[in-house]
Amino acid sequence: MIYREAGQFKSSYAADQAMFPIVQDRVVVGAFLALAFVVPPVLADEYWLQAVLIPFLVYAMATVGLNLLTGYAGQLSLGTGGFMAVGAYAAFKLTTAFPGLSILAVFVLAGVIAAAVGIVFGLPSLRIKGFYLAVATLAAQFFLIWLFNKVGWFVNYASSGTITAPPRTVLGIMVTGPEATAPARYVVALALVVVFGVIAKNLVRGRIGRSWMAIRDRDIAAEIIGVRPLRTKLLAFAISSFYCGVAGSMLVFLFLGSAETLAFDINQSFLVLFMVIIGGLGSILGSFLGAAFITLVPIFLTNAPHWLGLDVSVALQKQVELMIFGGLILFFLIVEPHGLARLWQIAKEKLRLWPFPH
Repeated sequence: MIYREAGQFKSSYAADQAMFPIVQDRVVVGAFLALAFVVPPVLADEYWLQAVLIPFLVYAMATVGLNLLTGYAGQLSLGTGGFMAVGAYAAFKLTTAFPGLSILAVFVLAGVIAAAVGIVFGLPSLRIKGFYLAVATLAAQFFLIWLFNKVGWFVNYASSGTITAPPRTVLGIMVTGPEATAPARYVVALALVVVFGVIAKNLVRGRIGRSWMAIRDRDIAAEIIGVRPLRTKLLAFAISSFYCGVAGSMLVFLFLGSAETLAFDINQSFLVLFMVIIGGLGSILGSFLGAAFITLVPIFLTNAPHWLGLDVSVALQKQVELMIFGGLILFFLIVEPHGLARLWQIAKEKLRLWPFPH
């Protein structure tokens, strides 16, 4: 009886097409965001912020980007790690070349540079699709990592080959660099994810999102009704790469502090793809659920033997963790191929009918 829209009337098209048309949704989401900004920085310890919440936000940003391309536009990509690397190295070059540039502007500009690279590697999408497009984006992944490894200019000719986030402030508070506290980095990461998450949600609800889904579902029919395939696909690659680029810069500047190209290898691309599949293709909420699942489950499995009082060697524990983790992924894909977002949708539908039979 609590979660029901009975008695809620809409007096305009804008109200009817709102992101959260039900009052209860708006209240719950608003309260959740308020708590997310206030509670973790005050109550969470260093471990939870640094090892759980910040990486979750970074991967949520990357997962939203890949979901826009694969889930909504139907263009399979295995180059997510490469585009994240573009954003990370672009942010490093921008901060070192322009010390006075705001770190928030650096994140945005790094995403813009990644978007430009994404357009270049998205050009083959006009002629190829499916498995062949995945191979083309996989080539982009290997080429970009090779480029950052071989050209010393990207790391300012550092002998170590690593990039390090320099100290930068927002409103006088240190948010990057070794002196930045975990709560400050968490708040910046959360603010970026909230802003770009709202933008992504509005994109997929509008004309651009409808064009993407038309290309995904039936590209020939979409072209017949006036959707321009090249522009639509390149826009999907650009916006997806923008999100991945911002995520890459967040990974180095707000999470790791310093990184090599190994941090953006093919494993990152597959990890983000798993997040999209588990969370739910074509769902912004699914992107967050998938990122949460992939981030939290390994931590839970790592600490489970200690909670149960079991003395397990590190090597055996790691192997068992991988087996259980893989089994959970298969279980979710078999039980609900449309991901965790679909399970959440089913739960909401049942709640709306409760306690009446259904």
